[in-house]
Amino acid sequence: MDDLSIRLARADDFDALWPILRTVIRAGDTYTIDQSLSAEAVRTLWMEAPRATFVAEVGGEVVGTSYIKTNQSGGGAHVCNAGFMVAEAARGRGVARRMCEHAQTQARAMGYLAMQFNFVVGTNEGAIALWQSLGFNTVGRLPRAFCHPKAGLVDALVMYKWLGATGD
Repeated sequence: MDDLSIRLARADDFDALWPILRTVIRAGDTYTIDQSLSAEAVRTLWMEAPRATFVAEVGGEVVGTSYIKTNQSGGGAHVCNAGFMVAEAARGRGVARRMCEHAQTQARAMGYLAMQFNFVVGTNEGAIALWQSLGFNTVGRLPRAFCHPKAGLVDALVMYKWLGATGD
């Protein structure tokens, strides 16, 4: 997707992001976000709580969004967490890959030395394969940690990638 651009989100982007966020959250099969949250609560969660939120666009149309936030405070503050959501019509076109590559570049620029995905649902095989192809390793498995709406209790993975220089 050569015409994809990624930029910092602005407050007025939420109206375009809400349909993507709502669809993914309401599906309840990839994120541990309460499916009944209001648009305002999701705005706070996705737009205000992270250190940075981004919008992916093609020809001015919003096709995805991502965020970067500090994963832990204090001694763990050098590790960030990131989240990604892609519009249903844009899935399978490389949007998530480009957003994750962008997030890694931005995270390094923000001073983070690693990126960790705390809870990758085990049935989300596409995301797992993508994160692995981008150099993320599974460093933990949480047995039956996610209640999937169709598959029942499934494992969640903790995935991690060092972003710093090899000698750091």
